[in-house]
Formats: sequence, C-alpha cells, structure tokens
Amino acid sequence: MNKRWVLTETDEQAVDELHESLRINRILCKLLVQRGVKTFEDARKFFRPSLESHLYDPFLMQDMDKAVERIDRAMQNKEKILVYGDYDVDGTTAVALLYGFIKDLYFYVDYYVPDRYKEGYGISTEGINWAKEGGFSLIIAVDCGIKANDKVQYALDLGIDFIICDHHRPGEELPLAYAVLDPKRADCDYPFKELSGCGIAFKLVQALAATKHLSFKKVTRYLDLVAVSIAADIVPIVDENRVLAYYGLKQLNRNPRPGLRSLIELNPINRELSISDIVYIIAPRINAAGRMDDARQAVRLLISQEGAIAKKNANELQLRNSERKIVDMGITEEALLMVENDPVFFHKKTTVLFKPDWHKGVIGIVASRLIERFFRPTIVLTASNNIVSGSARSIPGFDIYNAIKECSDLLDQFGGHKYAAGLTLKEENLVAFIDRFETVVADTIDDNLLIPEIQIDAELPLRDVTAKFYQILQQFAPFGPGNTRPVFVCTDVTSTKWTSVVGNNHLKLYLKQENSPVVKGIAYNMGHLLEPIANGEPFDMCFTLEENKYNGNTSIQVNVRDVLLHSEQPVITSDTV
Repeated sequence: MNKRWVLTETDEQAVDELHESLRINRILCKLLVQRGVKTFEDARKFFRPSLESHLYDPFLMQDMDKAVERIDRAMQNKEKILVYGDYDVDGTTAVALLYGFIKDLYFYVDYYVPDRYKEGYGISTEGINWAKEGGFSLIIAVDCGIKANDKVQYALDLGIDFIICDHHRPGEELPLAYAVLDPKRADCDYPFKELSGCGIAFKLVQALAATKHLSFKKVTRYLDLVAVSIAADIVPIVDENRVLAYYGLKQLNRNPRPGLRSLIELNPINRELSISDIVYIIAPRINAAGRMDDARQAVRLLISQEGAIAKKNANELQLRNSERKIVDMGITEEALLMVENDPVFFHKKTTVLFKPDWHKGVIGIVASRLIERFFRPTIVLTASNNIVSGSARSIPGFDIYNAIKECSDLLDQFGGHKYAAGLTLKEENLVAFIDRFETVVADTIDDNLLIPEIQIDAELPLRDVTAKFYQILQQFAPFGPGNTRPVFVCTDVTSTKWTSVVGNNHLKLYLKQENSPVVKGIAYNMGHLLEPIANGEPFDMCFTLEENKYNGNTSIQVNVRDVLLHSEQPVITSDTV
C-alpha cells in the first residue's frame, strides 16, 4: 500500500529562540517546539516531570468534593462500598487501583466486573441487583457509567447511590449520580481532559488521601497500574498523562506489583519496558481475561499480594491469551476473505462486516487488523439473542464516534472515543445502519485520509546521528500518542555493496550520505528492494532511531520505515502544525 510522507512544518522563529536558550542540536529544538515546548521552563517540565509540582489539584475536577464526602460518609457509617469497572485493561486497572486503596483503609468494600457476554458493556441491571442483594449502598463506577442514566436511576430507586468516574464523552444529560467525575463534562474546568479511566480513579484516590492526610506514597504506589492503563487505552501521553506514565514506567521497571511482575517474568525482554511493550506484551494478556473468560481474573492478578498467587493468576492469563490468538487469527482470516471476495467493498469508504457466530471478545482486535490491511473506518459485528454488538476502529484524522452518532436512531447503545467505539443494535436495523454509516463517512471524510501517511518530524542528515543526539532524544520518552517516537527523513542516501537480506525478508543496510560516516540500518520486510539498493541507486528514506545490542555491543541503528527510490515518484507533502 502506497504511503504519503507528510513533513511537519514548524514555527522556525520559536525553534531559533529555543535553540538560543537550550544550546542543543537545532533539530532537537524543532522536535520540542512541535510538542509544545517553546521555553526553557517548558523544557524543564518536559524533561524533568515532577509528581509534586506537575500534577493538578484533584479538587479542580467537578464533583470531586462531593465524591470524597460521600465515600467518607460511607466509611463512617460502615456502609458497604462496591467498586464497579469495565472489563478491559483500563477498567480492570481502575478497579484494582480504587479497590486496593479503599481496602487498605476500610473493610466493607468489594469489586464487580460485568460479564462481557451475559451483561455487555457498562453498568448492568444484573450488577446493580447483585449489589442490592449484597447490601451495598454505594457503587463507584470506574471507566464506565457516563451514559448509564437509566441504570443509575434504577439503582437510586433501590436505595443505592452512584459515583461515576469516567473519561468517555457524556450524553446530552448526565446520570443522576451523587457525583460524576469526568473531565469531558461540559461544566468541568479540570485543566486536562484526556485522563484514562484509571487516571480518573487515581485522581479520586489522590483527593481521598489528601483529605485523610495520608502519605503521598500511599497514592504513588499505584502508578504502575496507571501507566498500564494509559498505554492500553491509547490516550495522549502529554501534560498530566506524561507525568503519570513517566513515573508509572519507572515503577513498572523497578518495583512492579506482584501480578505485573509475574506477567513480565513470563514474557521477558532484555531492556526496560516502554509504553509500546505495555501495548503489545502486558495489555493483551490482561485483556484476554475479559475477552475469553472472566475479567475478574485480571483484577485478581492486579491485586495479588503474594508471589505464588500472582504467578498462578499470570499463568491463567497467559493461557487465555494463547486461546485469544487462535480465535482472533481465525476470524481475521474469515474477515479478510469476505472483503477480498466482494468487489463492492473496494468502492466503499468503510469496512463493516457481520457474522453472528464471531467471538465477541476479539472483534475489536479484528477491526484493527482490517484497518492495517484496507485503511478504512471499520466496524466488526457479531450477534447473540437478536442483539448485534460491534467494535469500531478509525484511521488517523477521522472521528468515528461522531459518524456513529449520526446513526444513533438505529442503535440501542453506543459510546467511546474519536478513534474507537462500541455499539449495539437490533438485527433488523443492521442493513440500514451499514448503509447509513457508509453514507455518513463518504460525505464527511477527506479522501486524503484514506491513504496511509507517515508523519515526518524533521530532516536529519546522517552526520547528525551521534551518541549525544540519541542520548537527548531518548529523554523525550515515554513515547506514545501526542508524543510519538520522532520520525526523520534523509535524502540522497545510498547503501554499500554489503547490503543483504537477513531474517524473514529484512534488509540489512550500511547507509551513506555525502560527507557522513557509514550508519547501520535495518528495513523490515523490504527484501524486495535489495537489487536496486545494493546496485547503488540513491533513495530517500524515513526512519526512526533505535539502539541495537549485539554480542554485548550497543550501537545506534536506523530503523527504516519507508523508502522512495529516486526512480519513483515523490510522495512528500507538507503539513502545518
């Protein structure tokens, strides 16, 4: 699939001013300006995040005072408190965090995670009935509940109060909960809107600890959970999330809780864990509990205090994840064939697939895989009991939540974010929904968005690929949405005659540019370019920088993302930030 190279334009005057202040490589200053760092003080905050100075007062969040007051009253009156959370990584980490904190202070607390297949997403009638039968008078919902107006009213009718801790977009009316914590509610002035669900739970714990005059260490001990949620829920790693992720990763690498330690030991890597490692190693295993069986397995892992119990729970999740891989690979193959065998799909701006026997727990993964292949806003649907459930995933730049909202009259429920959403509808509305969704997307999407793009931060000559440059670049981490690993472009490059194909069709490169030393590189899945490159044809490339460790030696290596031979047409455009 062809890709567009989009070169980010930057305020060069701001770059000059920052360069004058910091006295580091001007290219690094350009990267900083692109990330909103324009002064020495901005740079200090970016490179030296502080838990003491750079976290916002939790009481700036609307209803935080009410939430703290209600929890405190419940403890004083010995009411039973139920922490209720979603079954994904963000939800289970949030449950583990809030339950763990309250449990250390108070005996009468339990947790509940709905069954994905019997109860579906969010707050369920079954869960509320379970709480009523158990004598719970306060439910704290984490990572869900912002649109559960009817369920909250049902609980109120049963004498149960709700506190909502959510980060999804609210509906037109908020639930009649005792307190609703959500930075995205219209009347909330909290300075940062992009916390994860677990991040909202962390702010509640921060507020509770401050009210009870507890040591801040009793709050920060949960940062490994917050970092996992930030990575898994793909929220922007900027502002407060950067601080939380930075220190959460430190804890994850140095002293993680027993459950996470056991997962890491089952899947070892020979370097410090990054946000990307959480996404691809830790998160799928935690998610596998709710996808394949019971999400409470994940909570049990995350709240485990003893090593032996943690290892047992980690082994269970490892097994669930292996089962998940088999199922999602099978469904992905079916889905790919459905698209490839139906020429109608190639004229559409969307990919919407339905098969009633597909496993509900993996359709979100399948949707993501279909985007990798076809690069269209995608919804994958399955059914049970005449109710169709779907997972939606989008491409960069297109708000799939708003597109689904335009079809809301055909839906029973929907919710989510700009790039990921969930929905349910009756089977008789399915055809109308597919047609409406295609029309909405076709009418609103910019066709340029349907061509995969590589966003390039800056041009980087090979002569500037030095140990000092890379050392500073690494301090930009943690990398993720909003602060992606910088991508560079380099023009008029050649590779020496020692260029070869290694491994599974990868190119091993020895890169040279005029007046530069030779720099080693790797181009994954580009073995088909061996002949022109080995024969000396000049090319342009976009790439990232990484460390390569081999036989005890460490060197800087170019990781080539894409190549444009000079015999090909240029695909570089510009973009204004």
